[in-house]
Amino acid sequence: MPMIGYVTLGTNDLERATAFYDALFAEMGVDRLISDERGVAYGTGLDQQMLVIMPPYDGHPATVGNGVMVALQVESPEEVARLHAKALELGAADEGAPGPREAGGIDFHAGYFRDPDGNKLNFVVY
Repeated sequence: MPMIGYVTLGTNDLERATAFYDALFAEMGVDRLISDERGVAYGTGLDQQMLVIMPPYDGHPATVGNGVMVALQVESPEEVARLHAKALELGAADEGAPGPREAGGIDFHAGYFRDPDGNKLNFVVY
């Protein structure tokens, strides 16, 4: 059983955020699974991991968590590069160009970006 069920990222502009993620996730074959006026959940099935985009429940502005990052696993280094470029094309800020990385003796390939709300994400393949 997977350890993560879903991750939620806050937004202050749901329309802008969903336009960004709709276009980005279309490149990955990922669809909206749940969508209402409160937010949107993206994934490949309700029994799989999901990414949820929504304003905070407490009504305060969404802010970026220092040290928080979401890694979106893909199939190849080429897909990392393609999707990283697509995120930048859609208005994301570059946080680290696609390329090989190493951490704790593990080699991987990743490209880092911040979405329009400033949330940090990356595309990764091991």
